[in-house]
Amino acid sequence: MAIHILPPQLVNQIAAGEVIERPASIVKELLENSFDAQASQVTIHIEQGGLRLIRLTDDGMGIEKDDLPLALSRHATSKISNLADLEQVTSMGFRGEALASMSSVAKLTLTSRNINHSHGWSVQSDGTEHFFDIQPAPHPKGTSVEVRDLFYNTPARRKFLKSEKTEFSHIDTLVKRMALSRFSLGFALYHQQKEVLKLTPALDQTAQEQRIAVICGAHFMDHALHLDFETTDLTLQGWISVPTFSRSQTDMQFFYVNGRLIKDKVISHAIKQAYADVLFHGRHPIFVLYLTINPREVDVNTHPAKLEIRFRDSQHVHRFLLSCIQRALANIRPSHAFSANQSSMPNAFNHQSTQTFTAGNPKPLPLPGLNAPAAIHNITTPAHFYQSLYQAAQPGPTAQLSISQLPTALETTNIKDVIPHETLPLDSPPPLGYAVAHLHGIYILAETTSGMVLVDAHAAHERITYERLKQQYALGKIASQPLLLPITIAVSELEANMLETAHAIFAMLGFELDRIAPQTLLLRAQPALLQKGNAETLVRDVLADFIEHGTSYRIEGEYHAVLVKMACHGSVRAHRILTLEEMNALLRELEQTERGGQCNHGRPTWVALSTQELDKFFLRGQ
Repeated sequence: MAIHILPPQLVNQIAAGEVIERPASIVKELLENSFDAQASQVTIHIEQGGLRLIRLTDDGMGIEKDDLPLALSRHATSKISNLADLEQVTSMGFRGEALASMSSVAKLTLTSRNINHSHGWSVQSDGTEHFFDIQPAPHPKGTSVEVRDLFYNTPARRKFLKSEKTEFSHIDTLVKRMALSRFSLGFALYHQQKEVLKLTPALDQTAQEQRIAVICGAHFMDHALHLDFETTDLTLQGWISVPTFSRSQTDMQFFYVNGRLIKDKVISHAIKQAYADVLFHGRHPIFVLYLTINPREVDVNTHPAKLEIRFRDSQHVHRFLLSCIQRALANIRPSHAFSANQSSMPNAFNHQSTQTFTAGNPKPLPLPGLNAPAAIHNITTPAHFYQSLYQAAQPGPTAQLSISQLPTALETTNIKDVIPHETLPLDSPPPLGYAVAHLHGIYILAETTSGMVLVDAHAAHERITYERLKQQYALGKIASQPLLLPITIAVSELEANMLETAHAIFAMLGFELDRIAPQTLLLRAQPALLQKGNAETLVRDVLADFIEHGTSYRIEGEYHAVLVKMACHGSVRAHRILTLEEMNALLRELEQTERGGQCNHGRPTWVALSTQELDKFFLRGQ
């Protein structure tokens, strides 16, 4: 069969198959053009789910008359001009395919008025790129793109579309996600000439949080932490949900790299890892996060729809994200949760706690005066009151446990031995208050400045013990256990090569593992704490992690799983009656424990009720 050149319209239709999946794809490309045009307002009109009409109008810089035909031609763009530009893309669009692809599968009209001209010009296209008739047209500063009768000339493609309602739902979702990427822009969305969405520019944090509340729900903002981390080459800002506020799916997860909405395995893995031991099984966090990175360090030209990216140093990005989010979650303290309008949800964090990468830990919020618990007697002065509580809460000597002593020592240690605490400020009542009673041998009832708190004693002690074990594990050298019979592991050549790259990491984690043939490894020793596990499976899984993600936290995860079991075994059991001294000691340590709001399995350790909520139960003041 003879080789021949395809006609322009067919070439454009092939390109459209990659770029234009459904009406929402067109809206995405047009919005990105408006972003690059430095628009401050975007208005979108949709009819019949985008099948009949998509019209987007912006107030950006506009297009010169003579450039209108070029805008509708393939591989024509104002955003890059050479290879160096492609290696540091700063614009949203740069391929020069979108408008040409649209015109090949729909009736397209492009109208624009450049900022330097008094009136606009209009041009229509059918995808052939043969002749463009430019006509004068009244138009305000900016650009309008009108796309009618999508897939009118490719009926097979039209059959794959869903109902009008479904297609518009995709557009609505897309516009909201894009609106989160540009707070400085106003957005208006209409369907069948009815206003569906109206967003004004959000120029400060309060306005930005209001926009997020419209898109993600006000409840998310009531349970969100504001992040602001920065290093010399990376910046992470945005909002994440506290662990107790999560979803059964990942539909409320938005991540932007240099203002571009993306999906990336490295990013997803880092965030999942950060929530690993604070999120309940099967639940997913909510987040709206913005990563700023040097454009040279990220390749956005890996996918026609520009949804996927590739980092030059993915391990560096992974470590940065993991560290930032872990620090934010670890720094949550009960003091952040208590305010005059405290919610009754478990660990409700109405205070927006900004974590800063370079500024250290946030300080606890000051609290107003506290009413004395009924169990405290003989109080004559406020100073006497606080002093008596402080003395009642003092634990015994702190046990100093080594890694090798932990499994046996935890079996016999009591609650006071693993709960140290610092001097209690006499002028600042503690956030979790003071114990009043031990209910059913399970829950600690405490009175706070703003109401009451119920604490699951076992869950709280479990988290405290677990964090102590993690700290000691991190400070100690990992013991290695020689195998009686070395294990031969058959692997692929790619996996064997990866071992040589990561050999030092395996050794640091307690593995004696060497390559003895092109596709064979020999395991001579493994970490002592993991001697009951399947070492061969663990080695294979870790190598697979390194190949896919460039790093692995699987071994650390296995260690932590062992520590979780040890912490659970060594924590105070249900139905053991605690003394007032022990309960107060537990409360004080929980206030200072990282990730203290959840046990090691992601369940809440405490819940709170404000006095206002207690009043509502009894109709007081009504």
